[in-house]
Amino acid sequence: MTVWDDLVGQDRVQEQLAAAARDADALVTAASSGEAAPDASKMTHAWLFTGPPGSGGPTAARAFAAALQCVSPDRALGGQPGCGFCDGCHTTLVGTHADVEIVRTDLLSIGVKETRDLVRRAQLSPAVGRWQVIVLEDADRLTEGAGNVLLKAVEEPAPRTVWLLCAPSLEDVLPTIRSRCRHLTLRTPPVEAVADVLIRRDGIPPETALAAARATQGHIGRARRLATDERARARRAAVLKVPLRVEDVGGCLKAAQELVDTATEDAKQLAEEVDVKETEDLKAALGAQAGGRMPRGTAGAMKELEDRQKRRKTRTQRDSLDLALTELTGFYRDVLALQLGSRVALANEEVRDGVDRIARASTPESTLRRIEAVLACREALDRNVAPLLAVEAMTLALRAG
Repeated sequence: MTVWDDLVGQDRVQEQLAAAARDADALVTAASSGEAAPDASKMTHAWLFTGPPGSGGPTAARAFAAALQCVSPDRALGGQPGCGFCDGCHTTLVGTHADVEIVRTDLLSIGVKETRDLVRRAQLSPAVGRWQVIVLEDADRLTEGAGNVLLKAVEEPAPRTVWLLCAPSLEDVLPTIRSRCRHLTLRTPPVEAVADVLIRRDGIPPETALAAARATQGHIGRARRLATDERARARRAAVLKVPLRVEDVGGCLKAAQELVDTATEDAKQLAEEVDVKETEDLKAALGAQAGGRMPRGTAGAMKELEDRQKRRKTRTQRDSLDLALTELTGFYRDVLALQLGSRVALANEEVRDGVDRIARASTPESTLRRIEAVLACREALDRNVAPLLAVEAMTLALRAG
């Protein structure tokens, strides 16, 4: 098993990264032996991975980071970096390598303070590995100020530091940053390839794996969750009933309320799992006294934690709502496919009767307007419109067609 095995349907990207890893390995080997540095045109200090959700940008970045840190003795015999078994590969993939920083956020944005900490780390020489690697999985969430801080580090990198940035599209990253990165575009993996991974790696029955891959339209993470989580399947089934429930204003408002309530419940469950432990750990670290009394001067730290937890709850709610809106978009995509006589496979075969019903009762033009209403709701949520207001506007637009 090599580090590239989790890259699904990305053969071209894998070839480019493997070639760069070979050049990077040659650079470090030559430097350690005092030889002249070889031509390493395929390697550079900053990379930008873009692709639709589920295409595996963070997976590709972590695999590349592991290949850069590979210390397999087989390399001296012509083996390729990225064996997947050596200490460098293994610790990188599990997230414990001392010279690989994997940054992901459960908040709405990444601020200046966090980015400055990353930039300071990027200036250090590798402690035990071959490269200092910073994997920024949510580069699209950098604030403008944070992006400007990062720009300086990308413009003037340390000799053995590599930045790996991930974002949905080029437009989600500041032009000044993306112009200094080598760009790799990932594609949505084929449904069959996703199903094969679920069968081979997760032991999911073939029929279940194929249904989950088809339902999520090639999104690897969502497919795995759908195939293994009964609650996720129940939530999806409820969302796919929304188009059949918006026949009157009352139905529209009720469906909107239920979508928002479900997202709020998801956020609440996550808070119950994480917030209590975080709070208790911080209190212990700050020296809470018997009876829960906090020492003087610690109120600021507690307030900062509470603010962070509140922002995380908001992010969780929005992510849950966004997933529901993605499912609705897939439903209307199937409706449009039937209306236009397309031969593409339906993503929502399990609710084909409902798809047929909506297709017969409407026109392709009205279906396109409904898809636009769902997309408008997603944009409204990105602009911090109150969730219930945005979703109610969407369900009323779905009714109007």
